[in-house]
Formats: sequence, structure tokens, C-alpha cells
Amino acid sequence: MSHEKQPHQHSAHPHPAAPLTPYGNRPMVTPIVHAVNYEYLNFEVLRQITDGEVDGYTYHRDDNPTVRAVEKGIAALEHAEDCVVCTSGMAACTMVYLTYLRAGGHLLLFHDIYGAHYKVSLILERLGVEVTWVDAADWQELPKHIRPHTQMIFLETPSNPLCKTVDIAAIRKMADRVDARVVVDNTFATPYHQHPLELGAHLVVHSATKALGGHNDLMAGAIAGSKEDYDKLWFTRQAIGSTLDAYSASLLERGLKTFPLRAERMAENALAVAKHLARCPGISNLRYPGLKNDEGHRIAARQMKRGFGGIMAFDVGRTQEDAKRFISALKTIRHAVSLGSTESLICIPFLTTMLYMPPERRTAFGVRPNSVRLSVGVEPLGDLLADIDQALKAPRKGLRP
Repeated sequence: MSHEKQPHQHSAHPHPAAPLTPYGNRPMVTPIVHAVNYEYLNFEVLRQITDGEVDGYTYHRDDNPTVRAVEKGIAALEHAEDCVVCTSGMAACTMVYLTYLRAGGHLLLFHDIYGAHYKVSLILERLGVEVTWVDAADWQELPKHIRPHTQMIFLETPSNPLCKTVDIAAIRKMADRVDARVVVDNTFATPYHQHPLELGAHLVVHSATKALGGHNDLMAGAIAGSKEDYDKLWFTRQAIGSTLDAYSASLLERGLKTFPLRAERMAENALAVAKHLARCPGISNLRYPGLKNDEGHRIAARQMKRGFGGIMAFDVGRTQEDAKRFISALKTIRHAVSLGSTESLICIPFLTTMLYMPPERRTAFGVRPNSVRLSVGVEPLGDLLADIDQALKAPRKGLRP
């Protein structure tokens, strides 16, 4: 399918209706189109499709109608003109880097983003891109690191894993001094709570595997922005072959139907859990932007709405063994990576999401061996609080390796 498509018409409804059947009605769900290729009626139809005159399809790597439906849904959620969906969150981030960075350019990254960016940064450096890492807690000092050849500032707010808050509008003003592009990973906040494009970001990326999908059963990434950006990113996706499969796109579209309900419940549960943890002995360095004493609360209250998401971070005891013992004793909260799902998930970032980094880099910006990241799900709140309490009181014996 040609990337010269008609501009996406913004709708407040995140679930575009499926196409009409020949009989004038429509299915309640978008059909899963598994076709890799499509037969052309004639050469004129082929020309119209490739020239972008009609909304047609030629080959799955170019486009797919099931994938296109979920792209429009995510674009509506992010108040974007359009969206490109791909195979994973890191594929989305890498597509952004490959599309907008050039050899000799400069990329500013915050330490407080998903650890796999470290691996990608090593590849970018081999390709001639200069990379600088900054602590998200020091975002106000960013002008010291911006250079004339800075091409992009990539950030996540709240950040992964320590839930630090960065002022998106302020970063955009800093970036405009050198015409740098601002890219915001909105996976933690989700479009239910935050719209980075309206705050000044040029692009928004998601690991759609997380809250947008919400059920631990699909992997996908998304990039939302302008129609012009869609065309550029479509070109990259088509070239490198990172188009999402139709079945995963269907699962993602299904997840979007309950996304607002899940996001609301997770935020309500998370705030209550965070307030409870703040009173628990043995818990320290608790970070959740919804707490009024959190360092980033004032900014979060200004740029987030309807709550503050479902993710928090805190330290358990004094050693990693203390954190392991706590997690091993949990019964309702699951010990697993990922986040944003219906189930509450907990992990030790030092051993999981940041394993990609050298040990000294894992602790340079506040992550400790006993730091844990908790993604609160939709379970009954009483069950979650009771589980935390009994795990904190668990005896030292019975630690799982």
C-alpha cells in the first residue's frame, strides 16, 4: 500500500467501525485478514493503489487492514493525526532512531528509560551517532548537554523504572533552541492519563504490549504523530519489515476496547497501594507521582489527568535478599516482568529490565539492588493490600532463588 495515504480524520472514538459488508451492515469486530498478498483486478487498480488514490492493499509488509484499524484507534487515543504500529516497543523506538537520526548527530537519552535502549545506543554509536545520557531527576539541567548538532531528545515520564517525572513542555522549549525532535515514551502514563503531543512532543511511542494490550498475550509497538511523520515512519517500517501480524493487531484492538476501564481501575488501585506502602515499615524510597510528597507530583498533576497511572517503585529492606524474600512471599501479586496488565506484576529491575546495562550503570541514577517495580492491576484492592502486608511479615526461611 502506498504511504501517500489520505490524512487520518481525528475521532474521539478509539474504536473505528469495521468496513461495511456488501449488504450494508458491518461486523462488530474488525476481521482478521491473514493475507500476505492481494490479487489485482487490473493494472489500473494497481496504479491507483500504489499512487495512493484508493485505500487498497498489495503486500503485508506494506500494510494490512487489521493493522490499519488498530493504528487509527491508537491515533485517536493519543489525539494524533496518525499512527504506525510495529512488532514491539523497542522496534518502535528503533524505527524512530533510524528515521530521524543521522551520522554526526547527537542523541540525548535519559537514564530512566527502558534498559534495552542501552543496547540500541551502542548500535547507534557504531553508526556515527553521538549519545549522551542524563538523569531524569536533573532534567532542568538539560541545556548543559544540548549541543548545536543535537537531533533528538528521548524521554519517558513517568520514567522506567523509578517513576521520575519530566516536564514535557519545558523540554520542548529547550529542544527548539537547536531544532531537536522531542520523543516521549508514554507507556507508563498511557493516553488515558497523558497526551504528550498536546504538551509539545513531536512523537509518542508505546510498548503496546503493556497497558494498551493489557492481557500479557501480544507484543506490539506504536508511534503516534503527524501525517508527515506517519509517511516517514511507514517508509522505515516497510523497508526493514517490522509490520505487526494481523492476529496480534486484532488482540491489540480488542485490548483497546477495555483500555479506559482498566486504566482507571489501575490508577485508583495504585494510588491506594502507594499510600499504604508509605506507612509500611521496611519500605523506603517510594516513588509514585500521585503522592503529594513525591518529587515530581507538581509536574505530574499539571501534565497528567484522571490519575497517575499504575506503576510505582520502592526499595524493600536493605539488601537484595530482603527484596527477594518479599517478592517470593507474595501470592496475589505475580513475580514477572512487563507491566500494565490486568494482573499486578512485580520485579527487581537490577535483575531483569536493566540486565542489559553494566552493573555500575544500573545504580548510577538511583536503582538499587533491592529496588522493586510494581505494576498494579485490576484485582480487588483489599486482596492487594493484604498480600503486601503478609509478604512484608514473611519469615526469612523459604526464599526462592
